Amino acid sequence: MPRGLRFDAERADAIGLVAVGGDLRPERLLEAYRSGVFPWFGLEDPILWWSPDPRGILELDGLHVPRRLGRTLRSGRLRHTINRAFSDVLRGCADRPDDGCWLTPEMIAAYEELHTRGHAHSLEVWAGDELAGGIYGVAVGGLFAGESMFTRLRDGSKVALVRLVEHLRQRGFQLFDIQMVTDHTARFGARAIPRAEYLARLREALRCEVSFV
Repeated sequence: MPRGLRFDAERADAIGLVAVGGDLRPERLLEAYRSGVFPWFGLEDPILWWSPDPRGILELDGLHVPRRLGRTLRSGRLRHTINRAFSDVLRGCADRPDDGCWLTPEMIAAYEELHTRGHAHSLEVWAGDELAGGIYGVAVGGLFAGESMFTRLRDGSKVALVRLVEHLRQRGFQLFDIQMVTDHTARFGARAIPRAEYLARLREALRCEVSFV
């Protein structure tokens, strides 16, 4: 992909592939997110850029918290922090031997650079001093693009997701992109919307001037 080529999500193919190649410079990544596109590829693949149809989102005012998880949240057993251990969260998300490796060393370095520049953020969940789980993503305007989450102790990632939604709502974010709906996120109220609707909502979200921290 030439350095000057712009992403066009509306020209994605039947499986949602928008472009092949390019690089993971911060400017390229931010351009992709603003265009409704995200990178996802394996160790042996070139860089692949996607905009699936439909697109998974989690409505910030539509979060469903299961009853048992609600008890865990109220117990205070698990606390959370913001941007305290970004690299640890990133590597926790990458450490999934049975789930394939899409967070390549190249991707890890790219998101760490985005974090250094204030665009990528993490929410950590702790049991005492032990990292129980976490989630990370990219904030652009009123969009938060959730990239991945992980758990090491029971409910670690679930608490991270709930606390992240609460944080985004409090900070005034408009759109929480989760890319694709899974059985796990569906239990929290995630839903799939047409790409055209997602892109319209994205344009509105990008007009918002909010800050993750």
